[in-house]
Amino acid sequence: MGRHIGVRGAVVSAALLLAVAGCSGPAAPGAPDAKPSGAASPPAADGKPAGGEVLPGMVDVAVARTQLAGLKVAPVGTMAGYSREKFTHWAQQGNKCDTREVVLKRDGTDVTQDAECRAVSGTWKSLYDGVVVTDAGKMDIDHMVPLAEGWRSGAAGWDAARRKAFANDLTHPQLLAVTAASNRSKGDQSPGLWQPPDRSSWCQYGRAWTTVKSTYGLTVTEPEKKMLTTMLDTCAS
Repeated sequence: MGRHIGVRGAVVSAALLLAVAGCSGPAAPGAPDAKPSGAASPPAADGKPAGGEVLPGMVDVAVARTQLAGLKVAPVGTMAGYSREKFTHWAQQGNKCDTREVVLKRDGTDVTQDAECRAVSGTWKSLYDGVVVTDAGKMDIDHMVPLAEGWRSGAAGWDAARRKAFANDLTHPQLLAVTAASNRSKGDQSPGLWQPPDRSSWCQYGRAWTTVKSTYGLTVTEPEKKMLTTMLDTCAS
């Protein structure tokens, strides 16, 4: 009897060890390297950011300061060889929805979609300028760290899978719906050159930009780091 109990116990122990090992398997191809997320909150069941944040995967200001301190400072890189087509977007996300439509649904209020997953009604408040919009056609999906800025700060050396992950990242604070006017005003500029006109967004903007650059191991310039520090200083302590 004791021998049977011992064998059963060994089997259970082995199963537990395998389960634990399975939790620490390799990241999916093309995904950013795993990093401690600090105070990042998982999204709600509907995909919306938790804790009253506008963007998903946000960390608190203390974690953002640590991330910023860890970023490598380097001069602006070259644009040689850059093309938006090297960052595949928008990727299909299932149920006829691409990344753009997923973000419009996530970031809006009372959003309804047609049979092709296109947003046909809803309300959106743009983080950058505080403007409220009821026409999805007037909203752009902005890359927090623009594709060209990513290229200049490290993405030029990535493979196609990693660039696609960067351009369609729904987990980190990389994508958000904003007014077309504010998005086009920003262009591909870093915080050292462009800041959201609504200063009340600076805390979220600074934390989001820093987290994305930290997640993907991208570099920052001295002016960029200085302005990010200024933005983080606007966060309530």
